[in-house]
Amino acid sequence: MRRHILAAALLAGTALSLPVAAQANLFRWANDGDVNSMDPYARQETFLLMFNGNIYEPLVRRNRQLQVEPSLAVSWTQPSPTVWRFELRRGVTFQDGTPFTAQDVVFSYTRAKAQGSNVGGSLASVKEARAIDDHTLEIETTAPNPIFLEEITGIGIMSQRWAEANNATRSADLTTGAENFATRNAMGTGPFRLVSREPDRRTVLAPNPNWWDRPEHNLTRVEFNVISNDATRVAALLSGEVDMVYTVPPQDTQRLSRTNGITIHQQAELRTIYLGFDQSRAELLKSDVRGRNPFQDVRVRRAFNHAIDRASIVRTVMRGQGRATGLMIGPGVNGHTEARDQIPEYNPDLARRLLTEAGYPNGFGVTLDCPNDRYVNDEAICTAAVSMLARVGIRVTLNAQTRARYFAEILGPRYNTSFYMLGWTPNTYDAHNAFFNLMASREGNRGMFNVGGFNNARFDELVNLMAVETDTAKRNGMIEEAMRIHTEQAGHVPLHQQTVIWAARSNVQLQQLADNWFPLRFVRMGN
Repeated sequence: MRRHILAAALLAGTALSLPVAAQANLFRWANDGDVNSMDPYARQETFLLMFNGNIYEPLVRRNRQLQVEPSLAVSWTQPSPTVWRFELRRGVTFQDGTPFTAQDVVFSYTRAKAQGSNVGGSLASVKEARAIDDHTLEIETTAPNPIFLEEITGIGIMSQRWAEANNATRSADLTTGAENFATRNAMGTGPFRLVSREPDRRTVLAPNPNWWDRPEHNLTRVEFNVISNDATRVAALLSGEVDMVYTVPPQDTQRLSRTNGITIHQQAELRTIYLGFDQSRAELLKSDVRGRNPFQDVRVRRAFNHAIDRASIVRTVMRGQGRATGLMIGPGVNGHTEARDQIPEYNPDLARRLLTEAGYPNGFGVTLDCPNDRYVNDEAICTAAVSMLARVGIRVTLNAQTRARYFAEILGPRYNTSFYMLGWTPNTYDAHNAFFNLMASREGNRGMFNVGGFNNARFDELVNLMAVETDTAKRNGMIEEAMRIHTEQAGHVPLHQQTVIWAARSNVQLQQLADNWFPLRFVRMGN
């Protein structure tokens, strides 16, 4: 009886007065930045996709071991190399009681590929999605796709009826500051439902009492808090104001690990942090060089690679909580090899010689755009890079901003940056994902996050070939060649794979994943 009464209160969105026993299962957690939108297609960003993944569900999801398993689809077959047939789960409803059908998937995939969406790259191979009946779906790809299931694990399914009723049939483009009903509201099939949303402050979730799956969590209410200041966030954990901190400052890790009642959760992350250059414009937007673009000269790009001391950044800025890298993908991503992952030598003298050869004996000035609340110690990393580049004559002006302003500045159709920091986790755990999104030339959904416009014809050809190659040995050979081309061309400055570090009170059981996703369905509160 209590459960049904509580469910009714949750569905009504009313303020809750929980019984004492249930109140113990209130889970409060904090991060340094907000989720920015409740729309699951608004941005191809881990934190946004992860948070909304507690509300919206894909056809197939990842389990505790990051393996693909059924979710809204219970089974799938391939009638032909380019056709996937999914049998959908019966009896599933959206959180407003609307039945989930194959037409919702067709609508969602169309919406995810349309203007305003930021996740279309994951569906780039989809030619058509069609509903055979309410519980049977076919997806046709333009060519055989060996990693199709991995690509769709991050595409949550929306309610067509809800989106149409609320004029949210298209995703609001965050890069332009646009909003619609789906920006601040949500309607999924997942384990949790949205109760309230206060942007940049607090978002409250509650369990979905009609979720189709068996809950592994024991939570009655979830409060997510934005606490941007590192010291304040750590103090909130120590005082018991929050139960878990998603972003732990490296300088506080040791202190927290020695604190009674606090547990540190730590493992290597699949994300690579890197710097990129605008290589597409004839003249940089944010530089004192006129009439030409220094970054179009490979010698300048190589100079930057030799001017950045990656080992020092990992040792001092990251407090050892990272792995220096020479590649845009790291261990755990298919295609990565230690033999290819060679870090460019830190050599300021060589960097200066390369700059002189390129016609910049006195260096030049450029602005580095950087977030200050997205990656671990992001602004501190950029500050270190500014200092290192100064030693070879590059005068860097640091422009650090909150993630909402930062992504709006550097992403979207404008790409208003000359030199920038980003991080990327290939959500397919395959090199093609990083190649396709970050390094392939811009064309439709391809290269959407190739902010600097790196362009190489053979690289593009290899990306297209590996997308349809089913022979593993041949495909890995293509990945190897593509990595070699990008390294030789110094397309970016890969820095490191950061370490995922969370801190929680010892009565919290959770599952930490290498892709930095935080599924609330695995969280349990104890005494």
